[in-house]
Amino acid sequence: MTARDPGASPERTRLAWRRTGLSAAAVALLAARPAFHPGAGPAEWLIAAAAMGGWAALAALALHRAPGLRARPPHPAPRSIRAYALITAALAVIGGLVVML
Repeated sequence: MTARDPGASPERTRLAWRRTGLSAAAVALLAARPAFHPGAGPAEWLIAAAAMGGWAALAALALHRAPGLRARPPHPAPRSIRAYALITAALAVIGGLVVML
């Protein structure tokens, strides 16, 4: 039976949060792009604002969660994980809206 490495799991989780944050930043920037076209209207501005707000919320959650992952043993955070999942799903919907516009 192999021993579980207590440091590997939190490190993988931190890396996963970082990857999700980077992909959310890319989605937010792509969603904001149509708002800068000369004929952009309120719909494009609202979508861009929602995308950037979602990205800011994900970044804030990641910063809030980081100390809990550094603790030994890591502290569970079911509310943060649920919020992260909901914001990520909302960004997916926003990305779909941008493609449809």
